Amino acid sequence: MKAARIAYQPVGLTLGAVGGVLAGKLFQKVWKRLGHEDDVPNATDEHRGWSEVLAAAVLQGAIFAGVKAAVDRGGAVAARRLTGTWPG
Repeated sequence: MKAARIAYQPVGLTLGAVGGVLAGKLFQKVWKRLGHEDDVPNATDEHRGWSEVLAAAVLQGAIFAGVKAAVDRGGAVAARRLTGTWPG
């Protein structure tokens, strides 16, 4: 079982990076669809209000967490189908 976990690490890292890119693109689309500007407010942006900055941060966090969970779970299921062993 330990060998499966070690062998899966590079795959998991790659999936995590791809998932991060996908989550970033998804967040940009959702943010734009909600009627906001193309650029997302930074916490230190002087010209944005608290509510906009916090709403963007919460939405971004939720999207990243959801995409990460889906990518991690999908990768683990695929690894089990290929190897017969759960990588976690």
